[in-house]
Amino acid sequence: MTVTESAPEAGASTGARAAHEGILRRQSARESAARTYARALPIVPVRARGLTIEGADGRRYLDCLSGAGALALGHNHPVVLEAIRGVLDSGAPLQALDLATPVKDAFVTELFRTLPPGLAGHARVQFCGPAGADAVEAAFTLVRAVTGRDPIVAFAGAYHGMTAGARAASGHAPDVRVARLPYPQDYRCPFGVGGTEGAELAARWTESVLDDPKSGVPLPAGVIVEPVQGEGGVLPAPDAWMRRMRRITADRSVPLIADEIQTGVGRTGAFWAVDHSGVTPDVMVLSKAIGGSLPLAVVVYHEDLDVWGPGAHAGTFRGNQLAMAAGTATLAHVRENRLAERAAELGSRMLSRLSELERTYPCVGEVRGRGLMIGLEFVDPDGAQGPCGARPAAPALAAAVQRECLHRGLIVELGGRGGSVVRLLPPLTISDEQAAAVLDRLAEAVGAAARSQPGPRGPGRAEPPE
Repeated sequence: MTVTESAPEAGASTGARAAHEGILRRQSARESAARTYARALPIVPVRARGLTIEGADGRRYLDCLSGAGALALGHNHPVVLEAIRGVLDSGAPLQALDLATPVKDAFVTELFRTLPPGLAGHARVQFCGPAGADAVEAAFTLVRAVTGRDPIVAFAGAYHGMTAGARAASGHAPDVRVARLPYPQDYRCPFGVGGTEGAELAARWTESVLDDPKSGVPLPAGVIVEPVQGEGGVLPAPDAWMRRMRRITADRSVPLIADEIQTGVGRTGAFWAVDHSGVTPDVMVLSKAIGGSLPLAVVVYHEDLDVWGPGAHAGTFRGNQLAMAAGTATLAHVRENRLAERAAELGSRMLSRLSELERTYPCVGEVRGRGLMIGLEFVDPDGAQGPCGARPAAPALAAAVQRECLHRGLIVELGGRGGSVVRLLPPLTISDEQAAAVLDRLAEAVGAAARSQPGPRGPGRAEPPE
């Protein structure tokens, strides 16, 4: 579909609107209070292709949520549909537990072809349950078996999933077995300096905690890190800091776990986000895009760590053949068409244009990202500045921007402190024309939300750019 076709449609039929509203009413009455996306995005998708979703009410949207980053190729990409149909038409089993199948063999072959050089020739893979949190739990089980130690070190702002161990590593549940250390960033540097100095202080803090017997943090079983924090507000880890983490963990025989669940498969402008720094982790946890839009999760690790016995980690639905076929097609398409490089180039141009919003509206505290993983943090421009110039987060303003985006036919996600960061995760197949339409609608939404806030012109204190 073209960008013009993707524009919101005002003329939906009365019947379509009624069906749309009825489905939403029944969802509200019957589904859990824990639902999230449905609250902020009251749409009913019925058809989708590439960047575009069509709702039951006839409206069309540009989808920059992409299934929370699971849709590297967008909705219903032809190579994914062809791969799924091929399995369905072949009569192959759809569920095979952990048995060897031609479909699985092809997936593992393609996956290993993409791994960081230091891991590709020495890797083992364990198929988990269908969610990324299952891979995180498997990784914790593995490194604990390898080291005989129990604690896990994670970083402030992390998100690793919703199971008990993953929640603890994400800071959502107290657990004496998880220690959380500062994650380097510029805008809200935990040490108040940002830049290279802030990253260096974060690395030294990690060394001190691990080496000081009085720190209260025993030598851990593993250290888990997101090369770019996603739910934490789109915070790319400095490459030099990632290399320091690799040295710090290697020198102490602590396995380094890279959580590439959202950053992987070209999202950040490299096939895996650790490729930016040249780091080879001991363990990688993978999900989302590796299933080509279907549920699939794996933990990939160095063969020297393959110490666990049969049944140490399992899951009934680890043999999802349709997801493996869709994943193989996705991995190959991204690799063969150099979509990671495309994400790097287009993402850089999008960040450059979004920086105009940062200069125009004081309520846009920072624009940041890597590749096609982009965030805009919204702040109260009248609030007191912190050590690095950051002002108080403004979650209500970010939510207003999200609503204004939806009104204009653009789907975006929120993250960061209290949901103060508007996040863009467009498919890697997004065209230049579509990217321009996304940025136009986002700019309009920011201007509208800023003007609607209290004050002479709202926190924006500026007219929208021409």
